[in-house]
Amino acid sequence: MSTLQTISSELAAIVTATAPHIVRIEGRKRLGATGVVLGDGVIATAHHVVRTDGPITIGLESGETASAEMIGRDPSTDLAFLKTDADLAKMPFSATVDPVGSIVLALGRPGRTVQATFGIISAVGGEWRTGMGGVIDQYVQTDVIMYPGFSGGPLVNTAGEMVGLNTSGLMRGVSLAIPFSTVQNAAAAIVEHGHIRRGYLGVSTQIVRLPRAFREQLSQKAGLLVVGVESGSPADEAGVVMGDTLVAVANQSIGNHHDLLAQLSAERIGEKTPFTIIRGGELQSLNVVIGERD
Repeated sequence: MSTLQTISSELAAIVTATAPHIVRIEGRKRLGATGVVLGDGVIATAHHVVRTDGPITIGLESGETASAEMIGRDPSTDLAFLKTDADLAKMPFSATVDPVGSIVLALGRPGRTVQATFGIISAVGGEWRTGMGGVIDQYVQTDVIMYPGFSGGPLVNTAGEMVGLNTSGLMRGVSLAIPFSTVQNAAAAIVEHGHIRRGYLGVSTQIVRLPRAFREQLSQKAGLLVVGVESGSPADEAGVVMGDTLVAVANQSIGNHHDLLAQLSAERIGEKTPFTIIRGGELQSLNVVIGERD
């Protein structure tokens, strides 16, 4: 058998082996989408392809259907999670993303059978924040063709392991995969809490350029001017007032809104956290007990 025939046979075998772990999600009109079985009846899919929070029908490898319910979603990372009583085996996974140039398969089940497309990982980066403020553990871009209905399906390596969840909903015209670590952590949070926990401060801010003296002292150009404080919020209770300029949280510089959101993580909820502000031309420190956003 030639090398090309061997590669072809091995890729086809991967599709066959992973197909039972991939379901069709009938969560919108006309076109089905794809979901991946994470285990214990939990199915991961893309938020933007599930338009209903009511009962959802899923299509299985056997051709049969089963019912599922939405247990939570996170629009900021384009993730949604369903729960079913159907006995489905979990998808093999890898918490490590293969390097740039690695061969991958994108699999989907928009119809009755699994479909596949083939490509490579074209870019891998560090942690990044989506346009809606969600945090993705790692930037993973591929050159696979995202056919209609493929969002929510797995990106699979040559070992037949899921390395990410494919989505076309985070960046227009770009095929991205949400790394499995992000999917796994989001699923755990939703199963336990029913939502993704995020810190809450209770302020409205705008970016301002710092005076020269503070730019030199802090080695940063900008901060966040507080233009509103919600009554009874964590910021209010800690003594933050309009006119304060926020420049650091827990010794991490804050120069824009993304910097602030990154510090309001689930781990900080309920914790007393030091905030550095400029007030009356002087640097001051306040301890804020971070709340939880509803």
